[in-house]
Amino acid sequence: MAQTPVSIEQLLEKVGAYLPEEKLRLVQDAYAYANNLHSGQVRRSGEPYIQHPVNAAIYLADLNLDASTIAAALLHDVIEDCGATVQELEQSFGADVARLVDGVTKLTKLDMMAGDDRGTYKPSADSSQAESLRKMLLAMAEDIRVVLIKLADRLHNMSTLGAMPAERRVAIAQETLEIYAPLAHRLGMGEVKWQLEDLSFHHLQPNQYRTISKLLSSKRQERELYVQEVTEVLRRELAKADIQAEVTGRPKHIYSIYRKSQNYAAQGKRLSDIYDLFAVRVLVNNLQDCYGVLGIVHGLWRPMPGQFDDYIANPKENLYQSLHTTVRCLNHMLVEIQVRTHQMHNIAELGVAAHWQYKQGGSPRKDMEFDEKMTWLRQLLEWQRDVTGAEEFLESVKTDIFKDQVFVYTPKGDIKELPSGSTPLDLAYRIHTELGHRYIGAKVNGKLMAMDYQLRNGDTVEIMTSKVARGPSLDWLNSHLGYVKTANAKQAIRSWFRHQERGVNIQRGQDLLKKELRRLNVTIEEIEVARLFRVDSADDFLASLGSGVVSTAQVAGRLSALQEISGIQDAEHEEVSLSGSSTGIEVLGVGDLLTHMGLCCHPLPGDQIIGYVTRTRGVTVHRGDCPNIRHSTDRERMVEVSWGHAKNLYPVRVGIEAWDRVGLLRDVTVAVTTEGINMLSVVTQVHDDATVSIYLTVQVQGMEQVSRLFSRVEGIRGVSNILRMTNSKNPPGSKVEDISKLH
Repeated sequence: MAQTPVSIEQLLEKVGAYLPEEKLRLVQDAYAYANNLHSGQVRRSGEPYIQHPVNAAIYLADLNLDASTIAAALLHDVIEDCGATVQELEQSFGADVARLVDGVTKLTKLDMMAGDDRGTYKPSADSSQAESLRKMLLAMAEDIRVVLIKLADRLHNMSTLGAMPAERRVAIAQETLEIYAPLAHRLGMGEVKWQLEDLSFHHLQPNQYRTISKLLSSKRQERELYVQEVTEVLRRELAKADIQAEVTGRPKHIYSIYRKSQNYAAQGKRLSDIYDLFAVRVLVNNLQDCYGVLGIVHGLWRPMPGQFDDYIANPKENLYQSLHTTVRCLNHMLVEIQVRTHQMHNIAELGVAAHWQYKQGGSPRKDMEFDEKMTWLRQLLEWQRDVTGAEEFLESVKTDIFKDQVFVYTPKGDIKELPSGSTPLDLAYRIHTELGHRYIGAKVNGKLMAMDYQLRNGDTVEIMTSKVARGPSLDWLNSHLGYVKTANAKQAIRSWFRHQERGVNIQRGQDLLKKELRRLNVTIEEIEVARLFRVDSADDFLASLGSGVVSTAQVAGRLSALQEISGIQDAEHEEVSLSGSSTGIEVLGVGDLLTHMGLCCHPLPGDQIIGYVTRTRGVTVHRGDCPNIRHSTDRERMVEVSWGHAKNLYPVRVGIEAWDRVGLLRDVTVAVTTEGINMLSVVTQVHDDATVSIYLTVQVQGMEQVSRLFSRVEGIRGVSNILRMTNSKNPPGSKVEDISKLH
């Protein structure tokens, strides 16, 4: 992805195509000033530093932004890197340019991945990242152009990311994919969005990127000939109907194909099965012609059921408008066809940047459209006042702002907008906090629905409440159960529990921790778990767990990573580790030995483990508290082992106690498969008191997946207990017995 050097002449040519000649002087003066101050500075890629601001300015010129924004893009690094002052810029270029440069400089100082192209890049803490995003979005409220410059800055940095060390490339690319690309999408800037996604994907998953690139290249000529044939047929038919249209073929972007391939994989299909690697786009002059083209397309080729979307009548949240239809085209191949006006296309590509194209005309209608487009930002600023911490603000942005939206109705006919995947409980909290606290159920389109039901466009939702204020349940915060998805609902629930007495929260947290450790069959002190969360006091940690600030899912996740955090691998061992190829186990201080998992205790990633050198089978890996190891006197055959990095599957035995009923085993099986877990065996034992014990042997990736499975199974009607089993004695009070006795 080498960059071709660009010149000021290229920039002036682009800007001169849409700005009056008198405005070019500001751009020329800004370039001369920046070029002088950046003289002698070189980027890691080896190119003169001035190439970076010029490239950023060219990106913005492609969006047809005003002269002040182009000038500010050329000057955006002179304060940070060259020692210029805001006052000097104001004297030379005016208050508007100086304010924009100052805004970008403040964002740079707070950048989530603190540093620049030549400095030291170290990922900062989550709180710093969140605070930086908060500052960026607040800056947008003052002047959206500040963030447009920042996006252009990031876009060029991504195109030259290959010069960075590998660790920094991955960190920057991940941040770009999670924050900057969704931000561009929310601003309606489709062109910038897909470029950032493809560039990030190239560095995050280079193998998949190359695979898709080769797939596209291998059939490129064949595909181009096919698209040409389709577009010619469509042009002829449109000409007969006297519809003036621009018909072009458009290849899908690599990252969008990758995401589609993931969906196909879930359906058992291969990447080569993806049919719509390209789309045909039709641009017309007016709204009436959009639907005229749609009628002609459906008259020529059969439309696929369920593959038509009218984003003109129902615009997306960023005001994107277009007709999308998939038809079985020539040679029975499926092709996606998009139809929209030239103006709709302009907004789809440029987003809020298109606002400045109409700014000089002073059109009130365009100003109203711009204000509508920024409604989500004003909503965000209102929410952030109620958020206590920067991390919670970051969560609210990622879940409530950057996700696609669904629109539902209240019984009174009011429309409510929520992030895609939201539940009725999310809606209750969106309407009013007290309504959420009193929630006991919901009717969707007149029918009672489960708490984890995901709302769909057009649903009518009636919230059912208790007459007595009883407050929320901590289970609502369990991400494995899926009761709430939006950050503002989670924040309201956490806030309710934070206001409870500390002693109550500590006791509740203690009960939750004991339950989680018991069902995972893990032995660890409370203070050790607290230290995994960098908390020195067990009571402080338990209070956080009891108030919902920390969830049991997070506890399971930290236990899974225990070998990295708590130092299971002693620091005094400096020997080179050798990975066991079959189990992902690292054996320290010995040669390359075969390893296998002990059948007596079935260790999982996250368990403390130890190796035992056998005479014929290499190293057997046991849990640290396995009775066979504790009672062994042959200590010289013990070797230190730790979990490697291979993502293998490990067998684990699970015992379930439940009231016997028709369909129970089916529900348990569905819960296992929904979590994507392979079930190796199942044994049931019916008791005289109308209860049943179900014993499963499943393959899991680690303790965190076990915790998710337990949360799902606990939600099944009639299930009273579930725990992880070994061949050692099970916890007291449990009906399940050693599964080996049942075979």
